[in-house]
Amino acid sequence: MLSLQRWSIAEPHPEQAGELAAGLGLSPVIGQILLNRGITSPEAAKIFFDPTCSLPPDPKDHFPDLAQVTDRLVSAIQQREKIAICGDYDCDGMTSTALLIRAIRYLGGVVDYAIPSRMQEGYGINVRIIEEFHQENVDLVITVDNGISALAPLQRAEALGLSVIITDHHELPKVLPPAVGILNPKLIPQLDDSPYFSVAGVGVAYILALEVARRFDKLAELQDPLLELFTLGTIADLALLTGVNRQWVQRGLVILPFSTNPGIQALMAVAGYSDHTQIKPEAIGFGLGPRINAVGRIGDPQVVIELLTTDDPATALERAHQCEAYNQERKELCNRIEKEAISWVENHPTLDLREEQVLVIVQPEWHHGVIGIVASRLVERYGAPVFIGSIEGNKVRGSARGIPEFNIFEGLEYCKEFFTSFGGHPMAGGFSMPLEYLEAFSKKMSEFAHSCLDADLIRPLVKIDSYVALEEVNESLFEQVNKMQPCGIGNPDPTFWCANLLVVQQRTMGKEDAHLRLVVDDGKVERPVVAWRVGHLYPVPKNVDLAFKLRENTFRDVRSIQLELSGIREATVPPVGPLCRVECKSPRTDHQPETWIDQRGASSKAVIESLLSTADTGARYLLYGYQRPEFGKEIPLDYDRPHPPQGAYDGLLLWTLPPSPLHLAWLLYAARPRTVHIFARPVPSPSMEELIIQLRSIIHQSEPLNLLALAQQYWTSPQIVVNVLMALGASLEGPLPSDLGHRQEELADWYSGSSLLERVAYA
Repeated sequence: MLSLQRWSIAEPHPEQAGELAAGLGLSPVIGQILLNRGITSPEAAKIFFDPTCSLPPDPKDHFPDLAQVTDRLVSAIQQREKIAICGDYDCDGMTSTALLIRAIRYLGGVVDYAIPSRMQEGYGINVRIIEEFHQENVDLVITVDNGISALAPLQRAEALGLSVIITDHHELPKVLPPAVGILNPKLIPQLDDSPYFSVAGVGVAYILALEVARRFDKLAELQDPLLELFTLGTIADLALLTGVNRQWVQRGLVILPFSTNPGIQALMAVAGYSDHTQIKPEAIGFGLGPRINAVGRIGDPQVVIELLTTDDPATALERAHQCEAYNQERKELCNRIEKEAISWVENHPTLDLREEQVLVIVQPEWHHGVIGIVASRLVERYGAPVFIGSIEGNKVRGSARGIPEFNIFEGLEYCKEFFTSFGGHPMAGGFSMPLEYLEAFSKKMSEFAHSCLDADLIRPLVKIDSYVALEEVNESLFEQVNKMQPCGIGNPDPTFWCANLLVVQQRTMGKEDAHLRLVVDDGKVERPVVAWRVGHLYPVPKNVDLAFKLRENTFRDVRSIQLELSGIREATVPPVGPLCRVECKSPRTDHQPETWIDQRGASSKAVIESLLSTADTGARYLLYGYQRPEFGKEIPLDYDRPHPPQGAYDGLLLWTLPPSPLHLAWLLYAARPRTVHIFARPVPSPSMEELIIQLRSIIHQSEPLNLLALAQQYWTSPQIVVNVLMALGASLEGPLPSDLGHRQEELADWYSGSSLLERVAYA
């Protein structure tokens, strides 16, 4: 059974999208996506597609301390002072560390580094590291991707006479620590107007390194090699791909496959990206980045620093294989913990997520380094904010992941009385607390959730850009969508949706049947679909709506476009059938059945089985209706439409009535049944919201609209379709069906069969 998802479909603006796309020579679908990204003019679109046409401003005009920080680092390199970098154990922190090490070494400086222990010490520079630097006669300390909140450690550094440069991108505390200078985009005046506002820690390190290289007249030699590390760290840290990030990442993705850095070469080879073709952000996000991050989560970050700073290919390959081994271990840990968490949730007798509105799950022996990944997976599965923790002795160490309507950091602030430490931002965070507070924490976090959420929001969220017809999913659309790259946070991969698709093939695949592969059909074309991490949904219903991204697939040197599943739900309306080809006029009605049999109130399926089991050899029956059942292949039964058309049937079984008398007249003429059995099962009233959304997306198409086909597609009366189309401003030309008298409030009576049987009895 499919989980109930929350589909958020962007408001379509067909006229504006068409005008924008026409000026760029692109499909209106791309115009709609640009509007969704806040790009409303051809000029802004041209900069979006080619960021290099507009150079970024001088960073010294945006980072107030950049000049003095550059002076201090240049002096330290020239004077051969001992420089120490304190990094972090995630991909952003490790690539930042490697980037500055490479830059300083190339410029002749003396540099070493330290990274705190994830398991024993947690995030950020600490007093132990400061005191060790002092004992090692370090002159200048540079923090990367941390330091902005390290007040006590940096006060200790000041007392010991150490110079400190802070490079960070995290939120500013109330009191800034002492330092020679601080580089942090949060300190940029008029931050919202700056193209540097979205840089991650590696971006700040890159800006500093380029300024120092420029002072040594080595910018040309260092710019691209350091850009490769910037690209790795920025994408893996899920930084916004806007502003300078978009411009630099776009260039970095081009040069990355041709890197001369032995570590990057080895990492790409191990991950399978060594064919010297341009890679996309997902290759980093799902290929290179996890191999780096895995080391920081469960291993020694020194492996990654050596990988990215060595000039020896043999050492690089050895370290890349270590990264691969850590990543395999990380996968196994994540999969085991995820299974245990899902089992706990789905077998917990008293847990009601729509009531609790937040999932708090804590277990012993869960590896703290990977529970954040599991938290993200649980959010995807259940659509609730997740607080997941590992019991370590008498304390809990946890990670949190949120949904758009729930601010994780504010939730942690609301419960701060329970924590020994905590931190984060709106979508993620971490915390530590005594185990004895767990129950009280769970209750208070649920209390906070009720202040900002309602039960309807506790569903997996699928954000969608635009509707497309399945036949539009082709090479041309893929090439135009590809122009949106690099995609990531702030510029997500375009997500489309199709309605009423028939699943003609489906199977599980992968280890433990974790994934799905589908083939879907809209009556005109078929398309393959790959669905990651949703093997538990097998089998999916026969008729579905799909939300998806476009992906390129190469198998045995044959390239094709496939759909990558983002969301799936049962079809909101039945699939379009052959009524699409019916003229929008009253059909012939020169056939009347011999007998009408009222089967309402009977056990429909049992009656049908009994009828078919006693039918004469060679008898033919047609079963029609909304969400009608299917029977075994040995049953002499056709479905939905006559086979061949206009054949004569012994019986027409109306599981539900068609959407209108006009549709019934067509069905009687085409099937020519002797007997009609009226079961008249209930049909849900069509959602006006759904009708408006779907009809709005098609009223501007060039082909004339077929009124009967639309009414059949949305399983409603033609008059309701007419009302919606006219409200949307559609121009309805030509003859309309003569019988359009059924409004929505009359539809339920029609579906019940009463008015039809009264008409038959009267005749």
